[in-house]
Amino acid sequence: MSTTELSYSDLSKMIDHAILTPTLTETDIVNGIRLALAYDVASVCILPYAMPLCTKMLKGSTVRTSTTIGFPHGAQSTDAKRFEAERAIADGCQELDMVVNISRVRSGQWDEVREDIRAVIDVAHKADRQVKVIFENCYLNDEQKIRLCEICSDLNADWAKTSTGFGTRGATVEDLKLMRTHCARHVQIKAAGGIRTYESLLEMRTIGVTRCGASATQQILDECRRQLNLPNIDFEKLNSSTGY
Repeated sequence: MSTTELSYSDLSKMIDHAILTPTLTETDIVNGIRLALAYDVASVCILPYAMPLCTKMLKGSTVRTSTTIGFPHGAQSTDAKRFEAERAIADGCQELDMVVNISRVRSGQWDEVREDIRAVIDVAHKADRQVKVIFENCYLNDEQKIRLCEICSDLNADWAKTSTGFGTRGATVEDLKLMRTHCARHVQIKAAGGIRTYESLLEMRTIGVTRCGASATQQILDECRRQLNLPNIDFEKLNSSTGY
């Protein structure tokens, strides 16, 4: 499909707008949610404590709620991750981005890794929610990545995701191609970390990526709208007129 055949929503609905920096103020968080609404992205991936606010602000929109589980190192106990998932769902979360236990992956403790992922997927799927399993590829070798792809496929994860955005590097083309090759077709692929331009979003789509975590959402989608000859979104004006 050429760029000219893509609609704005084809591309905006690839973006999970990330609001995860720990130093953000509540004003920053509210403004981030407003931006996601204005640009009609796929979801807002927000700090877990802010999920009730996010759920309230996104109510009635086509933008989904998402948050993190076991973030950013995956080192929490499985019971803790299960509780985080249950609490996130109770607060209105629709998509859960969970981090694998990186230490156990690197130690080759595959039974424990599988059960850790299974615990969150079971909670989410029972509630008709979706799970993105974060590998944090910067710390893994290809053999470990492939094994995680196989586990995600076996457990019916909804997405396999490259990274948290807080590791030593984010998504790479090589990793994304490897993940798309070794994940079953029912597992979608999400890229995170380093997706900052319209051109990189298009490249991700070409590889077969269906979601991208991004904080440069406005920059990416302003250029998308320019390329598609759509009017600019005056976010500052829109922002000042909202009720939050």
